[in-house]
Amino acid sequence: MGHLASLLGTWDLDPVPWLGILAFATAYLLAARIVSRRTPSLPWPRSMTACWIGGIVTLLVAIVGPPGAWDDVYFFAHMTQHIALMSLAAPLLVLGDPLLLLFRVSSPGWRRRRLVPIVRSDLVRILTHPVSGWVVFVGVMGVTHLPSVYDFALEHPVVHDYVEHPLYLTVGMLYFYPLLVSTAGRQARHWVRVASLFSVMLPMAFLGFFIFALPHLAYPFYAHTDRPFPPGPLADQRAAGIAMWSTSMVLGVGWMVLAARNWLVAEERRDQREQSRARLGTGAAA
Repeated sequence: MGHLASLLGTWDLDPVPWLGILAFATAYLLAARIVSRRTPSLPWPRSMTACWIGGIVTLLVAIVGPPGAWDDVYFFAHMTQHIALMSLAAPLLVLGDPLLLLFRVSSPGWRRRRLVPIVRSDLVRILTHPVSGWVVFVGVMGVTHLPSVYDFALEHPVVHDYVEHPLYLTVGMLYFYPLLVSTAGRQARHWVRVASLFSVMLPMAFLGFFIFALPHLAYPFYAHTDRPFPPGPLADQRAAGIAMWSTSMVLGVGWMVLAARNWLVAEERRDQREQSRARLGTGAAA
């Protein structure tokens, strides 16, 4: 219990990430308040605000909480941080739909001149395409876990904190945006969303199992860290592999179930619209 308390009670007190994340959260809440005051008949949904706050809390815990405090000592803490950023914080922030909020809080002129051209640009269309999002998501996770790349980031804290973390969050949001909400420039078909969320679990699980099954230490950096308590380097590596393998599967199933539910709701609404049109047609004919 002493080791666990020490693990969970250690937080990173560097003010830069704290201020950045809190500013990120405050801007959203202020914009949501402005929208709700401006259109009281159509206030900003509390469910979206709750998702955004959940994503911010996850972001805080991952970056400055125990995973962030121990990521340069224990591999399993670092792996937990990566999974939390890409597969939990990113989709929760996406469900907060900051793009829709930005559209609603902006003036009509600024929206027409600035936002619409960006959203309709070829670059955004490519980045929000489900196939390119899948490739980038899996590619970033795979490349950054190559031993040479992984150790380089750990040996250079600026790269790790201010390049790798924003990269994970951005890639995660680009991947999940067309799969969980419909505000993005491209609306993926529902079967594509479910298929993408299912298939992305496979390389994640394979990478986690590969790390777990390695009989030797793959990341030399963790062989020389000062560990105040177990596990040792090889057991730590296996725990990291299990964390990626199991956690990515559990979270992936959760997001896939949500996408499947949205699919069913969309089908029900489509059936209701068709029945309404049929009734109107019958009444007009009569």
